[in-house]
Amino acid sequence: MRILHILVIGMLVFAAAYVYRIKMDSTARTEHVLKLQSEIRHQRDAIAVLHAEWAKLDSPERLQGLVERHLPLKPIDGHQYDDLKNLPERPPTWVRPGDPDPIGSMIQTIDAAVSGADVTGSVPAPENKQ
Repeated sequence: MRILHILVIGMLVFAAAYVYRIKMDSTARTEHVLKLQSEIRHQRDAIAVLHAEWAKLDSPERLQGLVERHLPLKPIDGHQYDDLKNLPERPPTWVRPGDPDPIGSMIQTIDAAVSGADVTGSVPAPENKQ
């Protein structure tokens, strides 16, 4: 009989400890859910503030005022455009077609165009010793 009493008391202690553990787990999970709900509410409030700021920044009246203040443009007339034949000539190509080293080709082309008697700037002209 005593062994049965000890077993029943042991089972009651084990059951009480198990119920306590379940209660603590559920309390921790409830706190976590409440924390997440609070964070979600905070994020939704931040999103609402950003939507309000965007609506304010994107309002047509504000944009029209900025346009009038910063872009003093005139309406476009059809006769403002010119023909393609009046465009300036293309700049010289510094790279030879098919050249494997385009940067080296540019340097050689520029050196060839600049070399000679066309010395400018503060660098003295080289003296020709003959």
